[in-house]
Amino acid sequence: MAAPHQPLSNWQLHCARQTLRRGGVIAYPTEAVWGLGCDPWDLPAVERILKLKQRPMEKGMILVASSVDQVRFLLDPLPAELQREAERHWPGPVTCLLPDVERQIPAWVRGRHSSIAVRVSSHPVVRALCEAADMPLVSTSCNPAGRQPARYSWQVRRYFGDQLDWIVPGALGGNRNPSRIIDIVTGQQLR
Repeated sequence: MAAPHQPLSNWQLHCARQTLRRGGVIAYPTEAVWGLGCDPWDLPAVERILKLKQRPMEKGMILVASSVDQVRFLLDPLPAELQREAERHWPGPVTCLLPDVERQIPAWVRGRHSSIAVRVSSHPVVRALCEAADMPLVSTSCNPAGRQPARYSWQVRRYFGDQLDWIVPGALGGNRNPSRIIDIVTGQQLR
């Protein structure tokens, strides 16, 4: 059972923001599992996450945001019906595949795909982090490939120890499973 959510202090938000701005990699609680995150436009930071996870770049990663406004730049080029389809799932534990028609997200985040996986989170820690960073963040489960995603901060430390620049304190949300992934163009649920 998850502990009640404690808001992050101004100092914790400052440390997370500075870590992200310096190209750091953070671990943080999400709706269901611990996540690894960084600035999606910082190639060396993304490469560190991929190396930690032993994950090929081609697979792509999710972006997580604090609000629809934070990903408006990805929604605006889309037809109104696709924008509405994405927005009806947010905020919450649903990741939408959005066509990246203007190629605004770097290939090192998008992977081999023409779309980008985006979630607008309802988790207070995730929202606070994205607000403090003033951008969406990379969000990928906190585990090496083939291992179970971390559900406790001690698992985060066991997996990655001092290879992370900051472990953001907090509790997981109440979800038992990772976010559903829905392709908003086809309506297909992929996870």
